Amino acid sequence: MDVRGRFEPVELSRAPEVGELFERLGLGGFGEIVTSHSGRNDNWAGVTSTGARVFVKRHGEFGGGGLNGFDRALSFEKAVADRPVSAELRYPAVLGHDRESRLVAFEWLEDARSGADLAFDGGFGEDLSEQAGRCVGHVHDLDVGDTGIDDSVPPMPPVGVLDSLTLSQWVESSGAQLKAWALLQLDPDLAVALRELRAAEASAGLRPGHCDLRLDQFLVVDEVLHLTDWEEFRLADPARDVGSFAGEWLYQAVKAIPAALDAEGGEPLEHGYTHEAVVAQGVRELERLRPRIEAFCRGYREVRGEPEVGLAERAARYAGWHLIERMIAAATRRSRVAALDLGAAGIGRSILLKPAAFIGVLGLGGLA
Repeated sequence: MDVRGRFEPVELSRAPEVGELFERLGLGGFGEIVTSHSGRNDNWAGVTSTGARVFVKRHGEFGGGGLNGFDRALSFEKAVADRPVSAELRYPAVLGHDRESRLVAFEWLEDARSGADLAFDGGFGEDLSEQAGRCVGHVHDLDVGDTGIDDSVPPMPPVGVLDSLTLSQWVESSGAQLKAWALLQLDPDLAVALRELRAAEASAGLRPGHCDLRLDQFLVVDEVLHLTDWEEFRLADPARDVGSFAGEWLYQAVKAIPAALDAEGGEPLEHGYTHEAVVAQGVRELERLRPRIEAFCRGYREVRGEPEVGLAERAARYAGWHLIERMIAAATRRSRVAALDLGAAGIGRSILLKPAAFIGVLGLGGLA
């Protein structure tokens, strides 16, 4: 439900099941103006003939997969439907769904801005970060009871590819992806660190988790934050969500390095700035953004109380992994791995190898 990057929607005439769902729900039909938002799933948003503001999303390609994500998203809806839930956990309400076509209709937050957009503009500050911490804390405190929440292990980090790729993985990977996988496979120390993270996750106290926490999963309306996109909702290590939030700001710091160095007017070397200049600027950028992570941790701790032993260190590991996962995700769209993503992955590797040393640096000390 990210409001960035609007594009032409799939013609609704080619998706009659959307109208059928609306008719069953008594929502009327979409008016003339229908928008779609960037993302991997078909989606449409608009105001219906009954005045309902609706965002409808299909999980996976029509006629293909997507039922796992569909079921996980609805398991979140079931978890919050008939139980006391804090008002600080806000999310677009589900208006209805259709399993056969994997469509889910939500309340449309028409004037929302995504957290990623706000971060780019400098508008995602400490207040919203603390709201995010409290929101995620309430997710982790959900009483899921017998809702059928997925208890399978999240797919990332993918320990299996550290040894080899399957034939289908190799055939379907871009050149950049193959390079990214090779970087993991040819680094025995990183492989050990990733396996240690998986082992620590297995022994952690599992809680309901979003498990795909990124800034663009937050929508903000009138300074009030909502959390969206529950396709990966499942039982998981709570450190995964905490580390992902920290990793998002760490990635923001890394992305800001080139522009900040250029703005200083220094003379780069023939092939770029010196390593020392890049590291120094990275430290400055993280110091600028670290208060957001600290605010998140304050909000999170106010909800969940005294953190469990090891939470901060595991969260640091996940923050490091987040940077490597960013490189892998970006590689799906490119023929070569970008230098910025390689640099970010290198920082992530350092954190994974010595997570305890980065707890304070990342602003996670409030959970130690």
